[in-house]
Amino acid sequence: MVRILIDSASDIEEKEAKEMGISMIPVEVRFGDEVFLDGVNLSHKMFFEKLIESAELPKTSQINEYRFTQEYQKLTEKGDDLIVITLSSKLSGTYNCAKNAAKAFDGKVFVVDSLNACIGERILCYLAKRLVEQGKSAAEIFEELNKQKKNIQLIGVLDTLKYLKKGGRISSVVAFTGEVFSIKPVVSVVGGEVKLVGKAIGSKKGNNLLMQLVEKCGGIDFDMPYTLGYSGLSDEYLKKYLKDSEVLWKGKTDHVPAFMIGSTIGTHVGPGAIAVAFFSKKKIEI
Repeated sequence: MVRILIDSASDIEEKEAKEMGISMIPVEVRFGDEVFLDGVNLSHKMFFEKLIESAELPKTSQINEYRFTQEYQKLTEKGDDLIVITLSSKLSGTYNCAKNAAKAFDGKVFVVDSLNACIGERILCYLAKRLVEQGKSAAEIFEELNKQKKNIQLIGVLDTLKYLKKGGRISSVVAFTGEVFSIKPVVSVVGGEVKLVGKAIGSKKGNNLLMQLVEKCGGIDFDMPYTLGYSGLSDEYLKKYLKDSEVLWKGKTDHVPAFMIGSTIGTHVGPGAIAVAFFSKKKIEI
């Protein structure tokens, strides 16, 4: 049997992981002196409630080798092979810790660097689950995930620059100017890193730019997993995006799944962000 382990940077919470029949290892999130396990005793809703109230940004810790070793022992003790999917190695040292821990398990643990995060990592997990259900071996799944991850596109539009400023990613002047002129940054994961790929004035133009970038990739491969993500306590912007981008989905799918973004990316984008993750029909970097 092949089992799947994914980290909580995928925004898959513990309850959902159990429902999916997979295992999840949580990132630690620290708000001041309080330490939480992402997706275990800190739900995405609780995270945004705390983020909005907090004067300082929370800190997240990479998952160390010891914690991975413990999970590997538990999940392989009955002879099962294990596929492990982690947050991009360009964003965290978690992948390296997962890979180093795997060395002691005689080729039974296969570690995949998703080169992605949040819903981009999530859809790679969906593909892994599909391949397990098709009866593929761990080695075959490992090879296919590494091949297909290059086609994942994760594109998002931010509602505020406040949290990027708090985290020192942009200056106060840039943030102030952006807020005054209602500039909505459009970001993408490129080569495993988060990059600014466009700017728009107002949410409607931000949504339009998001749609243009999706089309630039040759559109969504609806035979592969896809999903939307949103940050914050309200799905108001998500509903607006679905309306603005109706042409992408109409006649191609009856259901567009959507999930709340968690702490790993939510810390930096704040509430009000919208993102789409999908496998593109043609390989292209935005």
